[in-house]
Amino acid sequence: MYFHLIGNFNTSAPTGQADADVAALVSEANGTLLAKGAPEGKGARILDLRIEDQKIRVEIESDQYVRAHDAILRLRKPLATLLGKKYRIGIRGIEIESYVAKIPSKNPVKAEKIPYVSNMAFDGDDITIEMEIGEPEIRNSIPDRIITLITDKIAAEGYGGKEEHWNLLWESAEKPILSGEDPTPELVKRNWVKHGASRGQWIYGPEATRIFRTFEQIVKKEVLDFLGYQEMIFPKLVTWDVWKKSGHAKGVYPEIYYVCPPKTRDPDFWEEVSDYYKVTHEIPLDLIAEKIDKPIGGLCYAQCPPFWPFLQGKTIADDAFPIQVFDRSGTSHRYESGGIHGIERVDEFHRIEIVWMGTPEHVVEEAERIHERYKYIFEEILELTWRKAWVTPWFMAQEGLTGTTGNEKVGTTDYESFMPYRDDWLEFQNVSVNGDKYPLGFNVKSQSGNELWSGCSGVGLERWASSFFAQKGIDYENWPESFKEIVGELPKGFAFM
Repeated sequence: MYFHLIGNFNTSAPTGQADADVAALVSEANGTLLAKGAPEGKGARILDLRIEDQKIRVEIESDQYVRAHDAILRLRKPLATLLGKKYRIGIRGIEIESYVAKIPSKNPVKAEKIPYVSNMAFDGDDITIEMEIGEPEIRNSIPDRIITLITDKIAAEGYGGKEEHWNLLWESAEKPILSGEDPTPELVKRNWVKHGASRGQWIYGPEATRIFRTFEQIVKKEVLDFLGYQEMIFPKLVTWDVWKKSGHAKGVYPEIYYVCPPKTRDPDFWEEVSDYYKVTHEIPLDLIAEKIDKPIGGLCYAQCPPFWPFLQGKTIADDAFPIQVFDRSGTSHRYESGGIHGIERVDEFHRIEIVWMGTPEHVVEEAERIHERYKYIFEEILELTWRKAWVTPWFMAQEGLTGTTGNEKVGTTDYESFMPYRDDWLEFQNVSVNGDKYPLGFNVKSQSGNELWSGCSGVGLERWASSFFAQKGIDYENWPESFKEIVGELPKGFAFM
């Protein structure tokens, strides 16, 4: 990386009398202060110094080890000490005339508008960024965040999609495939499910609901009770503060359903909305938009982040570990745009979220125990054709995972079931070892000071049902005996005339 900055120290009085002393300080700083912490021969360097009335103008170039904006801040204190003690002159602030950064890249990046960036260009070897910043932005690490954002975008451009980061771990034997049809149309035909009023939403009749509750029963017995998990209730409205700490605020925006409160509950404020509907029988959406406040967050997107404020800022007694909890209290919501399909890809879905936390060793070991329990369910009870693969999800880089990035134990195992009706595989389950991402983000500590990691696993009931029905069909008599024993007799649903 290369950085070039031209800036001024604005002083309280003309500094011409201090020319020699300022020049000497700058000369010394080039070899000491501006190279501190950098490898030998690296760091920042002042190329030019000019003193004009009440401005001390410096031109700085640097590499990544001591960035130019950090260099000008480093110079402020010794310069203020020199001028204050000997000449009774103060520094009133730093003004940046121009700041340019160059980041090596073989490809351009997509960026419509980045705060404080006035221009960005790509020449085939570097991305050149021109920033409009001042001292407050430097002190608030804005230039560093811009550089991080661009480097993340460069990495994202080269990420190449999931197939480049997918490593098959295990594949089951082929089980009997008793259906070759998309299960959703048949579920609709039999009145087991019906489209809800919203996009990507379904209403589940008594039969389908029994199947969902059976899946829950199996997970509760064979995973959660077996491994000693405790049930909790996590919020389903997630605020920005939570998403900032969890990392989702860096990229969740295209996929969340936003929540906006009314500006007031005063009935008089809303009377014209009510009156408009009473007269026209139409909802005045534009008028409502004027009367609601800015979004305070969104509906549950990833189920575990709203759990973490329960532990936020706490030091946990060592005998409380391992922490093992789960939540099944409500729906999750993701805007899938044009990607919705049947009950397998929906905007509103039902999920059991499993979360555990402890030492790195415990978290990795617990993930293995959960894998074994899932294997038992999918092999012995549901008798699915399935496989699992190790993936390195992009969310870890996108969400700012620190401390464990690159650790081979941190990542996600995806479970995929064979979908015969489209001769392809569906991700229907996962287990993630998240490293120190959440304990660090929410400032959770252990009594002994040991490093804390966490893991999570989401059981999506729609995905389980899609996988099961796609392979075994809708007919009860064709289902595995081990599953029918748990389901019992199916309830009799609705018959429409």
